Amino acid sequence: MSDYLDGNAAAGPLSEFFAIDVTSARGRCVHCGRTDALATARLYPNSHGLLLRCPGCTEILLRLVDTGDTVCLDLHGLSFVELRRG
Repeated sequence: MSDYLDGNAAAGPLSEFFAIDVTSARGRCVHCGRTDALATARLYPNSHGLLLRCPGCTEILLRLVDTGDTVCLDLHGLSFVELRRG
C-alpha cells in the first residue's frame, strides 16, 4: 500500500489560489526535467500542509502550508506551470 495520493487530491486546497482546476496544468520539474500534468504528481498530506513530489525523481515540486490565518504556496520545484484556457 502506498503512502501518497495522486496530484488530483490537491485540487481543493489549490482552489484558494487558482480559479481553475490546476491539476490539469503541466509543469516541469527543476530537478529532473520531467514535464507532465500536476495530476501525475505524488501528494503527501501531513499536519504541516501538502507536498507534491515529482513521480520521476520524487523531489518536491510544490508546497502548500495553511496556518489558519495565511496560506503559503511554494512553487520552487517547478521551472514553469502551463495552464490551458478553455
